Amino acid sequence: MGKLFYKNKALIGLDINTTEVKVMSIDPEKQLVQGYGAIDVDATKMRKSFDQGDPYLESQLKSLLREKVIGSIASDQVTISLPTSRTYSRAFTIPKSAEKNLREAVELEVGQYVPIPVSLLYVDYEVIERTKDTITAIMSAVPQALVNNVVAAVEAAGLTPHAIEPSINSIARLLRETEEGDLPTLIVDIGPANTDIAVLDGSIRVTGGATVGGNTFTLDIAKKLGVALENAHQLKVLNGLNPGPRQKKISSAVEPSLQRITSEIRRVMRYYNERISSDKKLEQLLIVGGGSNMPGIGEYFTNDLLMPSRVASPWQKLDFGTLAPPAKQFRSRYITVAGLASLTSDEVWK
Repeated sequence: MGKLFYKNKALIGLDINTTEVKVMSIDPEKQLVQGYGAIDVDATKMRKSFDQGDPYLESQLKSLLREKVIGSIASDQVTISLPTSRTYSRAFTIPKSAEKNLREAVELEVGQYVPIPVSLLYVDYEVIERTKDTITAIMSAVPQALVNNVVAAVEAAGLTPHAIEPSINSIARLLRETEEGDLPTLIVDIGPANTDIAVLDGSIRVTGGATVGGNTFTLDIAKKLGVALENAHQLKVLNGLNPGPRQKKISSAVEPSLQRITSEIRRVMRYYNERISSDKKLEQLLIVGGGSNMPGIGEYFTNDLLMPSRVASPWQKLDFGTLAPPAKQFRSRYITVAGLASLTSDEVWK
């Protein structure tokens, strides 16, 4: 079906991961949020839906749309983001003389860096830069079972998918417009259980991740200070790493987990500097996701990585109109779906 068939259809964003599913509808001309919502999901059951096609995802989508939406959703046409940790993306450079063998070079990259046989993946690539002597392309791969099972669940819930992308790409779209995202930028997306890391340099150039998230910090504090999880969460979001009587204990509690994140950040930076761009300097680090709500985390990354770091706050781009916006402590969870909902039909079909 052609582009003209869909040009008047509004696209809504649908962010699907192992801990929550979110939806958002935006009028792209006015940047007006028409509706949004989120539903918490069981991680074990979601993984089963991803890998085996269990009906749990379908039922959660129906519950989200029926019970959890604030405002209204403008259409049934959706763009979907999947967990970055379940996808594989990286840029690579080859001599211009080898362009006729680009597809083979892509498959070589997949074979070298993706721990899944090519026959079980959907693989795509795009040339993102040309010079007199070289071509830089970005390779993306995702398990076929994951895509097929998610698409089936989305369609069974009465929605029509138009595009699927890693969640970090959706975040990058929003940050590019609101947070000086034209600079070579490290994005650190701290979710409940995982942290996704990417280099944004015009487009996403390389991704990585660590199995550490906001819930990990809470568990670390609870164990170190001997307090209940609820109290540990309060200490994390109210005190965090800021100066205060408990700073030393909280900092020492979360330090090992933060170091796992910075170790992966350094690995991603090394790949970017050695394989993609030796002449560009990464200018900033932007922190997003639910785990970014720990005070002082920007200063921690600034000091540890010697790079200007801050928690991103792209909400000036969006107008919630008469809708009650998400509470401040929950806004970060909607960054991915806001980036998805900002997509227009022209961008999908170009």
